[in-house]
Amino acid sequence: MTITANWSYPTAIRFGAGRISEIASACAAAGIKRPLLVTDRGLADMEITTRTLDLLEAAGLGRAMFSDVDPNPNEKNAEAGVKAFRDGGHDGVVAFGGGSGLDLGKLVAFMAGQTRPLWDFEDIGDWWTRADADAIAPIVAVPTTAGTGSEVGRASVITNSETAQKKIIFHPKFLPTVVICDPELTVGMPSFITAGTGLDAFAHCVEAFSSPHYHPMSQGIALEGMRLVKEYLPRAYADGTDIEARAHMMSAALMGATAFQKGLGAIHALSHPIGAIYHTHHGTTNAVCMPAVLRFNKPAISDVFDDAARYLGIPGGFDGFCAFVDDLNESLGIAKDLAGLGIENPDIERIVEGALIDPSTGGNPIEMTRENTTKLLLDII
Repeated sequence: MTITANWSYPTAIRFGAGRISEIASACAAAGIKRPLLVTDRGLADMEITTRTLDLLEAAGLGRAMFSDVDPNPNEKNAEAGVKAFRDGGHDGVVAFGGGSGLDLGKLVAFMAGQTRPLWDFEDIGDWWTRADADAIAPIVAVPTTAGTGSEVGRASVITNSETAQKKIIFHPKFLPTVVICDPELTVGMPSFITAGTGLDAFAHCVEAFSSPHYHPMSQGIALEGMRLVKEYLPRAYADGTDIEARAHMMSAALMGATAFQKGLGAIHALSHPIGAIYHTHHGTTNAVCMPAVLRFNKPAISDVFDDAARYLGIPGGFDGFCAFVDDLNESLGIAKDLAGLGIENPDIERIVEGALIDPSTGGNPIEMTRENTTKLLLDII
């Protein structure tokens, strides 16, 4: 089955196998003549990155890369990236990779023209209006995993290395001008990354669907995103060369990030501080947290997940859905608790404190308090 499309929701998306060949025209469409490709260290020397740089160079767009990006990118990475952008005289960014490369690339494009410090733009109230919008450089985003959906996001998640807290930096112009979604770029993902990133997309859809906020478009997108993960993540995990499965998982990632405009919740509220403190993989941490959070939220979400289970062909309503999640995690080699992620004797008070101040708490259908969040965390340990 061949899957090719041109989409403009939520932004211009060039979707299909082999479409990385259009990287130069995507830069032209974004008005970029001297791009800086931003990616993470792990991708810097990989063939997909080298080939993309070759395409840019062949089109006369130069060959510049910044890859000093940690798995959980921080303000030090951002400072170094902005320096590389300015020193190289670049006029735009190709954000390339998984969540870390995409988030840091978008942040470099955002911060390169600003005069205020990074933390002045945290996603609090209307702090985003402090930015000089005209100074934000254009972005072309190229995901190489199928999970975060950062390629269609209006924010970057950045760790404050001094406080070990993940912060969300938001501005509407974080949204890339053009996205290239080429499932061939995901073929080389190891199976454990396929699982972790795929379950990140699933967590986005689950939490958006659970959120009490009103956004029926996001609700529908989240539901179909869950279906795509249910059908195609096991296939992509079993056979990384299954291009149809890889393509549908890229769609699910896009859909999860589009849907969570409706809100996230306790899964992310917990996984953000856990990841910031213990440097765990974000999507995998989400997957570990998900079963306990579903049970925690049962009084508020059982009815809507009865409906979701029917749509997904899962018998048993909400309880059946929870059993499906347990089985899916097990089939993909996901740990059952934080100990399985290598976290022994976690700092419960610190994690709970981080969860309660995380912006994701506002989208959880059950109000998160110190007492119930501590009990929830104990269910994951």
